[in-house]
Amino acid sequence: MDGDSIGRLIYLVVLCAAVLFWFVSQNRQTLNKTLQQALAWVFIFVGVIAVVGLWEDIRTTVGPAPQMTVTGETIEVPRAYDGHYYLPVVVNGEPITFLVDTGASQIVLSAQDAERIGIDPDQLNYFGRAATANGEVRTAPVRLDSLELGPITDTNVSAWVNEGELWQSLLGMDYLHRFSNIQFTDGRLILAR
Repeated sequence: MDGDSIGRLIYLVVLCAAVLFWFVSQNRQTLNKTLQQALAWVFIFVGVIAVVGLWEDIRTTVGPAPQMTVTGETIEVPRAYDGHYYLPVVVNGEPITFLVDTGASQIVLSAQDAERIGIDPDQLNYFGRAATANGEVRTAPVRLDSLELGPITDTNVSAWVNEGELWQSLLGMDYLHRFSNIQFTDGRLILAR
């Protein structure tokens, strides 16, 4: 700190002390009530900030999760609160929630989901390239022993593991083309074979 900064700091301390002294002297009679009201407003302000900051977490915890409906070989899933469609898929015996991404060509697993199904991302050969909204990322091809979506089971399915940051595994068009009918209607995704 230089001399000017120290001078400004001393000035602010003296100014705050003068304002505090004035406030106490003017509110001596009702100081207790004034402090209670000030603290109430501080708690209200902190509460509003906490709710705004944690709104997404509160919404996902309190709000009902979209439920998948299965009728024969037709699967219906409602649009989630964030406007996307999510499908609960069992991959190699492990449940993984996929984001339905019509902009993705293949099935893309995050490194975390790859580890959950027994694939070591550090041992993969990342020779593939994928263009994403965050730029180009490297990908590695893998084979999934089984992929179960409701009553539908596919075996020996090709997929890719993303080397970059991916918060949600993606179910791309390569998998969606396995269905004879894909519809987005009235806030629902309908897949039929």
